Amino acid sequence: MGTKSLKIILLLFSVLISCSKDTGNSTEIIEDENGNPIEVDTSVNKKSVGDSANDLLSSGSFEKLILEILYVGELNPTSTTLDNFKEFLEARLNKPKGIEIILRQIEKVDQEFYSIQDIRNLEDTHRSKFNEKGTIAVSGIFIDGEYDQNTENGSVLGVAYRNTSFVIFEQTIREFSNQPLAPSLSTLETVVVNHEMGHLLGLVNAGTTMQTNHQDIEHGRHCTNENCLMFWTAETGEGLLNMLTGGSVPPLDALCISDLQANGGK
Repeated sequence: MGTKSLKIILLLFSVLISCSKDTGNSTEIIEDENGNPIEVDTSVNKKSVGDSANDLLSSGSFEKLILEILYVGELNPTSTTLDNFKEFLEARLNKPKGIEIILRQIEKVDQEFYSIQDIRNLEDTHRSKFNEKGTIAVSGIFIDGEYDQNTENGSVLGVAYRNTSFVIFEQTIREFSNQPLAPSLSTLETVVVNHEMGHLLGLVNAGTTMQTNHQDIEHGRHCTNENCLMFWTAETGEGLLNMLTGGSVPPLDALCISDLQANGGK
């Protein structure tokens, strides 16, 4: 991409592309973070985006969240981004036993373009945290390369593609953050991860029922409030720069928060 102007699409395709459920055996042998083989039911973490919204938000079935952040090569998120992300989660999720973030490097892929299936395969190879009694697990992968659905007019920065999985195109984010007048890397990363998590939490109208109609149907699963984290202009570079005036990350608006609270969140 070089220095060409990048337009950002945070999640326009996540519902359209990723709504089909994975199939296969419920029980698989995987390697844990120490390389030891373990038997787990991975099917519960391979459902559609939004299917686990209540489980993520409430404490009814799961009182703890483990977030496994995988990154290729040196493309790790900043410590500020992780702190911001945890603060965002703690403000909205009812997890009395806490939220734990695990950061783990995986081997560099050196792939130029990724399809959703490529990303699923990458997760299936490296993910080591899955739901267990009392604990729900989320996987976030920070990768090199570009989304294979990018166009000359738009470059995807993140996609939520399973009920507990999202991908961040970190190389693309870094290219954008290096452009003149662009927000800082931490700010841009924070917007993307918070936005993607918003979709895993069922926003907008994708697993978490709206208490008041505020879905911008023309732009997919997004909010009608232009000052909200889930507003569709967060998908374009120009729109995102306007939202990030002063370098602040846009919050969820009152209607999105009301939806989350009605589905077990704070």
